[in-house]
Amino acid sequence: MSRPPRVSILMPVRNEARYLTAALESLFRQTMVDWELVVVDDGSTDATPAMLAAAARRDPRVRPLRCREGGLVAALNEGLAACRAPLIARMDGDDIAHPRRLEMQADLLDAEPGIGLAACAFRHFPRPAIKQGMVAYEAWQNGLHDHGTIMRDLFVESPFVHPSVMLRRDLLAGVGGYRDCGWPEDYDLWLRLAAAGCRFARLAQPLFFWRDHPERATRTKAEYAANAFRACKLHHLLPGFLARQQSVVMAGAGLEGRAWQRLLAAEGIGVSRWLDVDPRKIGRQLHGAPIIPPHQLQLSGEKMLVAIGVRGAREEFRRLIHPLGLREGLDFICVA
Repeated sequence: MSRPPRVSILMPVRNEARYLTAALESLFRQTMVDWELVVVDDGSTDATPAMLAAAARRDPRVRPLRCREGGLVAALNEGLAACRAPLIARMDGDDIAHPRRLEMQADLLDAEPGIGLAACAFRHFPRPAIKQGMVAYEAWQNGLHDHGTIMRDLFVESPFVHPSVMLRRDLLAGVGGYRDCGWPEDYDLWLRLAAAGCRFARLAQPLFFWRDHPERATRTKAEYAANAFRACKLHHLLPGFLARQQSVVMAGAGLEGRAWQRLLAAEGIGVSRWLDVDPRKIGRQLHGAPIIPPHQLQLSGEKMLVAIGVRGAREEFRRLIHPLGLREGLDFICVA
């Protein structure tokens, strides 16, 4: 067998004919040429198989795999098993990579052996159609510029756009590859990698362009709904941050905090107090626990979950409780 390439690009596709040409062309334009594209066709019924066959005839680095429709996780794991390189770059068939994306991410991982996953800044497109919420998510994620800030906000939302990352194959295999648990397979992977001690990094340059359209999986599949994200977060919090906790303090007495209270109750964890700044709520009871202002907070061995979903309120909350000397990640974690 020939020498393994420097990077294996892992791309699962299904009925991607509308956007696939643009995605492939962005890979053919890469400044780094030592790559293979392992593209797993998950039972497409459109022109995708013919387009992949044509791409493979054009460029032997393209390696199409055809499988029965088994879903995204099965396609990812089948493709991962076929990848030969020590570095795995994810890509989807409806997105576009900057010409220097592979070069810069691979160079970072080669230069920093302690880093296990290299992300990059990204941009949504087509720009005129992007809603304000997605613009805010883009700004938040791109602002997580190093391992420390990524870990700080790890339980807020997914800190990486899955098809934009490059990571070491041995780390990905070491945590068991991808899992189908009924929640986002990529977010579950980031949390398992973090628990295994993986260090994260992000290139500041926008090297990935994430196409938004109504059929995108994050918009259509139940695995990416808000309740699925919460279930994934709680699953990973229980053996660590929430281990041996019978009750917690919940910061945020709104809809997000109440959703978390219901999840925790199902696990036998109560909410002893609610923290809020709304004077209309302070002094009331919610699910049998008092709502108090931040200055009255004393944890006394309890942990606190911060479930404040209003845009901009998370940073304001951090500033508000800073004088209390609470340690983020040890005394409290932001989950929204």
